Amino acid sequence: MNRKNGLIKITFLAMMVAIGVVISPILRVEGMCPMAHLINIVCSVMMGPWYSLLCATMIGIIRMMFMGIPPLALTGAVFGAFLSGLLYRLSGGRMIFAVVGEVIGTGIIGAMVSYPVMTFLMGREGLSLMFYVPSFICGTLIGGSVAFIFLKYLNKAKMLTKMQQMLGSSVLEKPSNLLMDTAGIGFLGIIVYLAVLVVMKNIFNQAGVMVKILPAAALILVEVIAIVYFITQRSKEQEQKNA
Repeated sequence: MNRKNGLIKITFLAMMVAIGVVISPILRVEGMCPMAHLINIVCSVMMGPWYSLLCATMIGIIRMMFMGIPPLALTGAVFGAFLSGLLYRLSGGRMIFAVVGEVIGTGIIGAMVSYPVMTFLMGREGLSLMFYVPSFICGTLIGGSVAFIFLKYLNKAKMLTKMQQMLGSSVLEKPSNLLMDTAGIGFLGIIVYLAVLVVMKNIFNQAGVMVKILPAAALILVEVIAIVYFITQRSKEQEQKNA
C-alpha cells in the first residue's frame, strides 16, 4: 500500500466512523442496531477485516462514551465486523459472504458473548445465553440486506472495484455470480431458522408442534426468496444477452 492509498484509507475510515456514529440511532433498540451492520459490511468489502474491526471498535467506544450505550455497542459489532471481512477475503471477493460473516459473527457469536458481559459486568438479570440471538440476527439481516443492495448497485455502476483500488484493497469484488449469491441467501435461511427456534423456545417458552412448524416456515420462506431471486436475476441476464 503506497502513501496515497494509506491517506485515502485513513480518510475513508474516519468518514465511516463518523457516519456510523451519526446513523447508529436509526431503528435502534437495545440489542438491535441495523445501521451498525451496514457500516461493518461496507467497511469489510472496501478495506478488509482489520480496518472493519477497527472501525466497529471506534464507533462502539464513541457510542458508549457519548451516547450512554451499554457494552452491546462493542459485543454487537466487533465479531461481525471481523468475520465479515474475513469471509469476504476467503471467498475471493463475494459480497454475499461479507453479509453471511456479519450475520454469524454478530447474530450468533456476538449475541452469545453479550450474555456474560451484560450479566456479570452490567448486572442485568433474567438473561440467558441465547437472549440476544433473535434481536441480533434480526438487526444483521436488516442492515445486511441494505448493505448488499447498496454495494450491488455500486458494483453495477462500476464504482465498487474502482473504490477498492483507490483504497489499496488486496481483494476486489468479483463479477456477479448468480449461483453464489443464491447459495448465500439460502444459507441465511438456516440462520433465520435458528433465530425463530430460539425465540419460540427461550422467549415464548413454546413447545410441541408450533416449535417445529414456525422455524420450518421461516426457513422455507427464505429459500423461496432465494429461488425467486435466482429466477428473476436469471431472466434479467438472459434479456441483457439477447438485447
